[in-house]
Amino acid sequence: MRLINGLSGRLLFLTVIFVMLAEVLIFAPSLARYRLGYLQERVAASNIVAIALLGREQSIGEEAEMSLLKSAAVRSIAVRRGAARLPVLRGNWADPVNETFDLDEWTPLGSIREAFSVFVVNDPMRVIRVIGSPDAERAPSGDKIEITLRESELRDAMIAFGIRVLILSLVISLVTATLVFLALNRWLVRPIRKLTTTMTRFREAPEAAAISSSIRGNDEIAEARRELATMQTELRTALKQKSRLAGLGEAVAKINHDLRNILAAAQIMTDRLESSADPMVARTAPKLLRSLDRATALCERTLEFGRAEELAPERRRVMLAGFLGEVRDQIMLAHPDQIEVEAEAATDAFAEADPDQLYRIVYNLVRNSAQALEATGLGGKIRIVGRRCEQGSEIDVIDDGPGLPSIARENLFKPFKGGVRKGGSGLGLAIAQDLARGHGGEVKMVESTTDGTTFRIVIPDIAEDV
Repeated sequence: MRLINGLSGRLLFLTVIFVMLAEVLIFAPSLARYRLGYLQERVAASNIVAIALLGREQSIGEEAEMSLLKSAAVRSIAVRRGAARLPVLRGNWADPVNETFDLDEWTPLGSIREAFSVFVVNDPMRVIRVIGSPDAERAPSGDKIEITLRESELRDAMIAFGIRVLILSLVISLVTATLVFLALNRWLVRPIRKLTTTMTRFREAPEAAAISSSIRGNDEIAEARRELATMQTELRTALKQKSRLAGLGEAVAKINHDLRNILAAAQIMTDRLESSADPMVARTAPKLLRSLDRATALCERTLEFGRAEELAPERRRVMLAGFLGEVRDQIMLAHPDQIEVEAEAATDAFAEADPDQLYRIVYNLVRNSAQALEATGLGGKIRIVGRRCEQGSEIDVIDDGPGLPSIARENLFKPFKGGVRKGGSGLGLAIAQDLARGHGGEVKMVESTTDGTTFRIVIPDIAEDV
């Protein structure tokens, strides 16, 4: 049943059908050629009889005449000399002739039509007259030989010929189909079956199924197997990555739940610090409170959605001078030693963005630069430059560090792959890029050399409704 319904069975069946169709196309002209040859043989045999009898002075008896006609498989023989006709063996000369055929005037299409007409007119008593020219060297003293014969005898001979051709065609078809089947099964069906089995096993157990490592050959099947192995490797890596992210997401959700409660208590204590008489405390407390508000909001969003998608930004005008100064102060508090941070923006420069999300974008980039400078042990300087541009707003984060290594450049904005420092996850750039794209903008690396690295944040303005 599998052979019949499978690709192998279909190939075997189609091969037999196609070979039989080819034989049918050959059969019609072959049958016509057989009919013509049959009649020419009768003319040739009758010609020999005519040569033998025309030289005799005495006539032969009726019994001998019928024996000669039977040996030539005809009913009468005559020799034509121009317009005259000389009977050689009268035999059944009185038979009514139904149709006359001149073998010297045959055409390919006419011969095919005449051959099939033998089967259409099925009259056992039908008699035909056949006129043909014998070999010049063997011709009697006449131009042509004229014979009559029963068409039923011709039809029987053609039927026998057709049966032989049919049997031969079946044998050729089966032999050809078997050879084609064995070849295709060896070079096509079996490799495809292996390919299907590999895909099925990988679908059932993508993390446990074996992946082919050495695939030889340069044909299309080998190329498909190599591409499949590459796809399986990449998919398995992606599945492991997603499993890792799922576990990380669950852990983050648990941490956020408890962290939110801790931040709520910290907010209450920070509110009390605002009423302190100490000028430094009074100046620092509002910034700390805003940082706690952002952290609490982020925890609530993570718990609410439980997924790696960000909310649509709630965009409004953010003045860059004060905003970038706040980022600078937060970085300076987190990295008080060896790191110098400057914030530059015109007083009228602004960005139309979600303040919390824009803060996360800029803070992630600046923190990455600060960590890179600290890792050198020499410190350095970071400049945060905001400005208006034709499409909206741009913010550059420029440091004078050693630049990004090649592996980090190849995996920019890819989670868990773009990290540079030991213990880094590479999530900072990925998060910044996702948030910027949520605004219709982007984060891109302008340059990274041994003299420093520059990242640019592009935030387009809100499109006005027409």
